[in-house]
Amino acid sequence: MGIVLVAAATFLLCWLLDKGFQKAFRSAPQHMSGKSVRLNKYNGLAGVILTLLGIVSMVFGGEMLLLVGGGIVLLMGIGFMVYYMGFGVFYDDESFLVMAAGKKNREYRYNQIRTQQLYRNGGHILVELHMTDGTAVQVQSNMVGVYPFLDTAFAGWCQQKNIDPESCQFHDPDNSCWFPTQEE
Repeated sequence: MGIVLVAAATFLLCWLLDKGFQKAFRSAPQHMSGKSVRLNKYNGLAGVILTLLGIVSMVFGGEMLLLVGGGIVLLMGIGFMVYYMGFGVFYDDESFLVMAAGKKNREYRYNQIRTQQLYRNGGHILVELHMTDGTAVQVQSNMVGVYPFLDTAFAGWCQQKNIDPESCQFHDPDNSCWFPTQEE
């Protein structure tokens, strides 16, 4: 009977902590929409693997080189995990919220998108959205949920600016063009 009570109390505590974190850190309307752009899960997995390798080399290494190398690998792994868990773009039909580890969350309406710029990053495409306040939001083609976000952003941009989507000759999602390009 005691084991059942301890297990029930543990699950209740975990549930309460989960709800508390959700209210404290994920309370914006964009979080509740369920729509997001996230880094690929391999980034988080790489962070876990590097962290474990760093710990193992530091514990079982014994030599100074393995201790220092393990410490560096451990820090890289922690950095990967923090970046993976700390970055996200959450959106609904009216606006989007950009979260980045160590930075204040920024909320934008779609009509604040001024232009876009495309960059090649290896085999991926980086879409940089330039905002009216001078900042830029970057999303990569290998992120989870990036294309539904850009489609929603274009539809919201047209609606909020009262522009007919058919009149946007620059709009070509097959070539990664959703918004006017930045003039050089």
